[in-house]
Amino acid sequence: MVMASSSLLRLRQSPTVPSVRAFPVAHQSFHASGSFALPRLPKYDHKCDPFSPCSLRIRAADIDTDEVKPNAPDSAPKKANDSGALNQLLGMKGASLETNKWKIRLQLTKPVTWAPLIWGVVCGAAASGNFQWTFEDVAKSIVCMIMSGPCLTGYTQTINDWYDREIDAINEPYRPIPSGAITETEVISQIWVLLLAGLGIAYGLDRWAGHDFPSIFVTALGGSFLSYIYSAPPLKLKQNGWIGNFALGSSYICLPWWAGQLLFGTLPPDVMVLTVLYSIAGLGIAIVNDFKSIEGDRAMGLQSLPVAFGVDTAKWICAGCIDITQLSVAAYLALTGKLYYSIALLVLICPQVFFQFQYFLKDPIKYDVKYQGSAQPFLVLGILVTALASSH
Repeated sequence: MVMASSSLLRLRQSPTVPSVRAFPVAHQSFHASGSFALPRLPKYDHKCDPFSPCSLRIRAADIDTDEVKPNAPDSAPKKANDSGALNQLLGMKGASLETNKWKIRLQLTKPVTWAPLIWGVVCGAAASGNFQWTFEDVAKSIVCMIMSGPCLTGYTQTINDWYDREIDAINEPYRPIPSGAITETEVISQIWVLLLAGLGIAYGLDRWAGHDFPSIFVTALGGSFLSYIYSAPPLKLKQNGWIGNFALGSSYICLPWWAGQLLFGTLPPDVMVLTVLYSIAGLGIAIVNDFKSIEGDRAMGLQSLPVAFGVDTAKWICAGCIDITQLSVAAYLALTGKLYYSIALLVLICPQVFFQFQYFLKDPIKYDVKYQGSAQPFLVLGILVTALASSH
């Protein structure tokens, strides 16, 4: 729920910062070939974060462009067609250059990353076994989705971009923060507004559900803190491929599920363990997005798994995390008497393995997007199958 598959995308992409994904986390692909020369970056004051006021403006012009590899574009793609404008609104790469301040604010929240969190709320509501197709229950679900997606995932993505501003000045200098299209004051105010709105909604949902203990608020608060330490120094979990990607996976699977289930019922310990186990599959999904950022991650000191183990080993670790986790869940369902759900999950695993061999294991850098688009719909359906099994 709280959240921030494609969303994992942006969070893990850049090397310097936080997120919640109850929310999730982001990074940027660092395109470079041959030898790598690290440009001279301006001396930013790292004490300047959304939680301590400072005066600082970061612009791509501060970078010595003579030392930057030519692969880093100097300007955003032109508005040659509608796809660039759509990418801009969704916060995806290939976005058109935009000057409208509200569209820039929306771009920072990366709406494309909201979907997994919204789906997580659906799974949690289904797992509770208490959701009814009444106006009130549907309204509760929608409000919970707004908390998990636009508010807390938006907070996560914005704060991640803030801490990733230095690497973005190299990889994508035309992005809103390094280009100066939006000021640091505006970014920091957006971070606070989204965070407080998300936490406020969480508290309101607890009151609406009649909770004596504010369990949804605590879940949202924990997810928000996880998002922060994912990207922000001194912890900056994203510097470690194992810890950072697991934090990212859990924020996309556990937190929204827990929020949705707590909204309509209780959260049994066995379901908590099951969702944490599923987060290992989320770890694998997060690794998929690390392959195109190897040079940038290495230069910025991020020990992503492709950097630490090499491409060939990391791609098998990635596939193994995704497949073994789901097989383990299927075995658990079978052992607990939910055989039909177990069989359904096994059926959904088969096409994922096929697409791994068809695309990902052949070339994880070239086919990462095609693999995710082909295989991940089956994974998210498997999560729903598991949630429905938990409700019985």
